[in-house]
Amino acid sequence: MTTPSDAVTQKATNDTTETNKANPALYDAETLSDMRTRDLVPSMPTHLSAPGVNLGAYINTVHQIPILTPTQEQELAHRYYDDGDVEAARLLVMSHLRFVIHIARSYSGYGLPQADLIQEGNLGLMKAVKRFDPNKGVRLVSFAVHWIKAEIHEFVIRNWRIVKVATTKAHRKLFFNLRSLKKTNNQLTLEEADAIAKDLNVTRKQVLEMESRLTSYDASFETQSSDDDDGRYAPQLFLEDDIDPAEMVEESDWEENNASALSAAMDTLDDRSRDIVEQRWLAEQKSTLHELAAVYSISAERVRQIEKNAMDKIRDAMTIDSVILPDDVR
Repeated sequence: MTTPSDAVTQKATNDTTETNKANPALYDAETLSDMRTRDLVPSMPTHLSAPGVNLGAYINTVHQIPILTPTQEQELAHRYYDDGDVEAARLLVMSHLRFVIHIARSYSGYGLPQADLIQEGNLGLMKAVKRFDPNKGVRLVSFAVHWIKAEIHEFVIRNWRIVKVATTKAHRKLFFNLRSLKKTNNQLTLEEADAIAKDLNVTRKQVLEMESRLTSYDASFETQSSDDDDGRYAPQLFLEDDIDPAEMVEESDWEENNASALSAAMDTLDDRSRDIVEQRWLAEQKSTLHELAAVYSISAERVRQIEKNAMDKIRDAMTIDSVILPDDVR
């Protein structure tokens, strides 16, 4: 609300401005040009906060900005298009902000902040003003609608889901039209999918694929408080186990070292001792002492003694130092 002191201050500022206008020598050419441009729409505000700061106040302020007449719009557009007058471009943007709000409201069903939608639409409006040619004979609002919607569309697709749902032109068309074309909230029948595909000039497969994307949900990697109630399980739960990755690497290295040391120790044995150890410990179908005694024409006790001596040699070769320390360190 404007206080009496604010009114007095504003009046003094206006009086000073009018006095200075009477003496153009006080300003440089650029400042004087901006002042003359602003005189075309004297009630246009000079400052406006971003919609994210206070959306309600922003909307109220925007709706107080006057709508340009065709003559004013043409004059400002020519000043920017022909002379590069940035102040004229600013006034064109300011006067069309209410139109951006109107378009942004039609995208409120995607669960994105209204302020962000308006901000993206404002970017599209500024791009439209930059490319607007007043010599074409169309109003800026008719030209700008494409740019405003394009920026909002891109923002919605980029932020609606963690996983991007629309990657092609056909996907984008379906993304923004499928829900309005569905007659019920139930899953599409093949006949309904065919009808929608015909209306949008896409294939039935693309319609059914987009419906699947729209009805799916983003799964959080970590467990959420509502997961149990919804019957959903976070991907994190499928990966959990009691094995420490560091322990897995350590165990793998240990097994590899043991296998290498065992192979080196077996190479130190004579052929008969190595064969007895292999037949008694490493073969899938292990031989008995008597079976080996018959093979080598010795007693079973002698086979046991050879086995014991061979195992002692292997054990000595596979000490901790032999397994862990390289040859140049031992």
